[in-house]
Amino acid sequence: MTITSTDPAAIKLVIFDIDGVLTDGTLYYGSEGELIKPFNAKDGVGFRLLQKNGVAVAVITAKKSAPLAKRMSDLKVKHFFPGCHDKLAAFAELKASLSITDNQVAYVGDDVLDLPVMKNVGLAIAPADAYPLVLKYAHCVTGAKGGEGVVREVADLLVGARVDLERAYDDLVGPVVQ
Repeated sequence: MTITSTDPAAIKLVIFDIDGVLTDGTLYYGSEGELIKPFNAKDGVGFRLLQKNGVAVAVITAKKSAPLAKRMSDLKVKHFFPGCHDKLAAFAELKASLSITDNQVAYVGDDVLDLPVMKNVGLAIAPADAYPLVLKYAHCVTGAKGGEGVVREVADLLVGARVDLERAYDDLVGPVVQ
């Protein structure tokens, strides 16, 4: 990823959209009408890596479902805004509660609903398969498509700008026993 904006080491909070970022954007409905979402396990490691290395994480999404809430709980995401139709208001709330500025925030989104926030953060990131207008406003674009490890790639970028990435992974998983 090539960055054309804020130094990634300055980022204190990264906000993620769900559909098209943590998932490929496909919506699956079960026989009872429940929404089923496939998540990439690599992204779970990315969330842990960010949190362990001092980067707060948040999720703002227009969707609201029990499986989504369960996944966010499993990932220990404290700042979770499900069913949010005003992402800019949630962004303002996060900045105020964490006492941070626009330039200290990264936002990862893939569609036009993400643009109001993406236009106001220090580091706007889009998955490789984001909508073309979103790509226009992204400071960097991941090599991964939505649902294929976008969070992990963003985590590597942000944590790698702070510390040696291999050491960060060693700290995350513990010593290797031989």
